[in-house]
Amino acid sequence: MPQCHRCQQFVDAQAVSCPRCKAPLKAYGHPGIPLHQATGDEFLCDSCLYHEDDTCTLPQRPYAKTCTLYENRFKPESELSSSRSRKLGGIEGFKAWYRRNRGLLILLSILILSFVIAFA
Repeated sequence: MPQCHRCQQFVDAQAVSCPRCKAPLKAYGHPGIPLHQATGDEFLCDSCLYHEDDTCTLPQRPYAKTCTLYENRFKPESELSSSRSRKLGGIEGFKAWYRRNRGLLILLSILILSFVIAFA
């Protein structure tokens, strides 16, 4: 269970704001967009992976106190690779592509089968 950055009270993971101090916990009031917030006088950019590799495009950079894209560069590599989307190769990639496009493939198969029957 996460804690509120302001009052340190435990809150529900889907809570949009802290029930005690009303501090915003999710960006744009949406429970699926986490809002990372700096504590004290620190800036998030000092420890952000996107600031380090110069791919951050936020206008608040390098003095951001709140950010929706923040990735801690001091996390272990295993946590970073699991948190980011990664490309799958080989058979795993094909299976993922097939699951995403199953409906389209079925529709395309029916269309091809109907043309074969019509012109045969």
